[in-house]
Amino acid sequence: MVLVDIHCHILPGVDDGAKDWQTSIKLAREAVADGVTHAVCTPHMLNGKYINHKKDVIRLTENFQDMLDDAKIPLTVFPGQEVRISGDLPKALDDDDILFLDEDGQYMLLEFPSDDVPAYTRDMVFELMQRGITPIVVHPERNKKILEEPTILQELIEQGCLVQITASSYMGTFGKKIEEMSRKFIETGQCACFASDAHDLPKRQYQYSEALKKLSKEFGSDLAQQYQDNARAFVNGDNVQLDWQPLGKKKKFWLF
Repeated sequence: MVLVDIHCHILPGVDDGAKDWQTSIKLAREAVADGVTHAVCTPHMLNGKYINHKKDVIRLTENFQDMLDDAKIPLTVFPGQEVRISGDLPKALDDDDILFLDEDGQYMLLEFPSDDVPAYTRDMVFELMQRGITPIVVHPERNKKILEEPTILQELIEQGCLVQITASSYMGTFGKKIEEMSRKFIETGQCACFASDAHDLPKRQYQYSEALKKLSKEFGSDLAQQYQDNARAFVNGDNVQLDWQPLGKKKKFWLF
């Protein structure tokens, strides 16, 4: 079985994920134990604290793959980034400093600040779509602004965004409120897939397979399989579409 994790912080010494190669190898073993066969290594980019340039991430990922092969750990890794929405993003794209989930440059992980969705988000998403880039909004269920006004997410979906929920959010690791918000996004079809968002931190380990089992139990095995297929499709650059419903009446978030 192929299980693709499109979002993890497993590269060493580049952000708040693995601190060294030993930790990277430990996390890789945990990923494999959880059933993961392929992982996109996605250190933070443009988040105000970390800037991980494309060439550096590629080099580290290649080194990591060599180490995994030497250790006979059956995990295939790809270079990626978790890109924070930023006014610097268009220039980074122009400078070819952004990594995508796929080689064709279609799918990009897009992160918001933990407590806000910036006022310029709609314009930025429009520009990305004009460039042929589909943003995948990561862990919206943990965003304070979206928790308060969940219909913000459906406006982004209407613009063309796709959505990834953190597996451990759905498992209740971050509390009941975030678990329930995850479930609402799943119920309404607003989520395309899970990812681990694994860090070497408490509460940030792999619960990917557990989340898929829970999803299968609560919503059926077909949806669980679709989530796995979508994660694989993102890396292959294949088409992914959401069959979603609105959560409720939208508040006019984009008035400014």
